[in-house]
Amino acid sequence: MENLSQVVAALRQQDVIAYPTEAVFGVGCDPDSETAVNKLLALKQRPIEKGLILIAANYEQLAPYIDDSALSEEQKARIFASWPGPVTWVMPTKPGVPRFLTGQFDTIAVRVTDHPQVQQLCLAFGKPLTSTSANLTGQEPGRTVADVEAQLGNQLSAILQGETAGRNNPSEIRDAITGNIFRQG
Repeated sequence: MENLSQVVAALRQQDVIAYPTEAVFGVGCDPDSETAVNKLLALKQRPIEKGLILIAANYEQLAPYIDDSALSEEQKARIFASWPGPVTWVMPTKPGVPRFLTGQFDTIAVRVTDHPQVQQLCLAFGKPLTSTSANLTGQEPGRTVADVEAQLGNQLSAILQGETAGRNNPSEIRDAITGNIFRQG
């Protein structure tokens, strides 16, 4: 990952970057920067109401955003049994988590990834990243650096060089309270 420092620098400058995930490349930014999130939403042509996923190296990075006191021990056990891995959980938010992350919801979608490059990136940056597929809305998600460059290259500050983990489908999305599946993995 010869360009990890370049990607982290772009994140610190409130820019939007791309990086490989379990199945497709994602585009991300600093989840605490409204400027960066607005750049990401404009680039993706994504409505703010939809909310965003946060991807992290570990559970501790997600703690500032989620209200895990609203979850039972059984619910937490189910979540932790799936992490690190390609399962995204929709959880209640802590008060004060901004609407530019949650959209119209009082929940936030979060994942602890098992992709080693994304883990390194989140650890180097010191917090989670927003994670949405690296494509324009309605287009096929990028699965290689070349795909991402073709669709979004001129709009990104940096692309973390690497490969996806080879999964066919994006992460499964589940409700942390009910266990219901919103999107099959």
